[in-house]
Amino acid sequence: MPDQTPNLSLPFIMPSQAQKHVTHNEAIELLDTIVQLALEDTGANTPPGSPVEGQAWALGASPLGAWSGQGGRIATFSGGGWLFVTPRTGWLAWVKDVEELRVMNAGAWVTLAATNSLP
Repeated sequence: MPDQTPNLSLPFIMPSQAQKHVTHNEAIELLDTIVQLALEDTGANTPPGSPVEGQAWALGASPLGAWSGQGGRIATFSGGGWLFVTPRTGWLAWVKDVEELRVMNAGAWVTLAATNSLP
């Protein structure tokens, strides 16, 4: 049996697992980020100095500091630390800094209009 769901990579609670609440809470935090996804910005490489719980950024190719090594992922400030998730093709997000709905396509957050011209 796999240890996570196939589409959202949410962790399963495994038989005989200790501290089941940790796995459950991780899944809830991931859902809180992914469902109705709202990004502060896309292509971000520097973590903010004072993030607010629940804020999320789509990371650029070479993030620094606490985001180092997480290029291309989504970083959400949750529980006083950073939670990272890899976006999948077709995910939609409201991007706050440009006030625009974007879709993940071929590893990039693009406008919906741009997807109409894709093969």
